[in-house]
Amino acid sequence: MEKDADPHDTRSDDQPTQDDSLEKSSGPRLPKIVPFRDLCRCGDEVWIEHAGQLYRLRCTKQGKLLLTK
Repeated sequence: MEKDADPHDTRSDDQPTQDDSLEKSSGPRLPKIVPFRDLCRCGDEVWIEHAGQLYRLRCTKQGKLLLTK
């Protein structure tokens, strides 16, 4: 028994979704952009662990970002 089609769904089952086409695309990938204020919700710094090392990313009084190990 076939499932009733959603009249609001205009996508054909044999066409890839936008997410599918992005994954299969061989073109350049867009960078993921995260605003600094989203990273450091509780202050002006965030600690980042990478490859077993800790890094501190903070915003200076002049509004610049400073990354230290």
